[in-house]
Amino acid sequence: MLNNKYDFFVVFSVKNANPNGDPLNGNRPRINHEGIGEISDVCIKRKIRNRFMQIGEKVLVQSDDSKLDEYNSIKERVEKTLAKSVLKDKKALAEAACKEWIDVRAFGQVFAFKGDDVSLGIRGPVSIHSAFSVNPVNVTSIQITKSVNSTENGSKKSSDTMGMKHRIDFGLYTFAGSINPQLASKTGFNDKDAELLKNALVELFENDASSARPDGSMEISKVFWWKHNNPNGQYSSAKVHRSVKIQLCEGVIEAKDIKDYLVEVDRLEGLECTVLEGK
Repeated sequence: MLNNKYDFFVVFSVKNANPNGDPLNGNRPRINHEGIGEISDVCIKRKIRNRFMQIGEKVLVQSDDSKLDEYNSIKERVEKTLAKSVLKDKKALAEAACKEWIDVRAFGQVFAFKGDDVSLGIRGPVSIHSAFSVNPVNVTSIQITKSVNSTENGSKKSSDTMGMKHRIDFGLYTFAGSINPQLASKTGFNDKDAELLKNALVELFENDASSARPDGSMEISKVFWWKHNNPNGQYSSAKVHRSVKIQLCEGVIEAKDIKDYLVEVDRLEGLECTVLEGK
């Protein structure tokens, strides 16, 4: 059982990488109208789930390129893992799913499968905000080509295929989140799970490389972690998250590296902040 509210704030850098492409915009990095870079909360939760799986925790929502079992859908994973007796009972299904999968305990889950009589939604205690860059980011686009064999024996090659690849030159991003003890009491999320989440945040980009984000191009700088002394929290999450101050170092006009920023946290009376450095 979770008796304390938690808040957290994560600072990380992106250098020559596409942290979260927008499929509706040619897979360009997501930016708003002011040029501020954005990474969706869904993308961040996917990375957290991947970290959970890499340390041996059971996860319900797995992606096709990072899967630890033979099941091809969430429905199949539920039906093959849980006892048939719980599938027709909302309360039993919720309890069994929360006990089995850490991401259900953390983020909640909607169970609504076509043809099934039972559907329910589980609210998770862990809330994750979208990530935004501290300053506007510059997006660089380059044209790429590829040649492929057009016949099975490789005797002929097709003409070069043209495409585009996009990247963020550099950006310092942040996102925040919290853990709600009231909702944790319903899913069974506990202090051990909170510790696993904290470690996952510190190691968020481990084993997460791709052609769009090579190893080392995304780096956790700091994770700020607060444990309140009661379930309701000594301060609001907004005030806790605002206590982290980020500004350009003196004399720096345009940031090109994480060292160009000064990251500090204001002390809130009675609330200790643990600062974890990225690995």
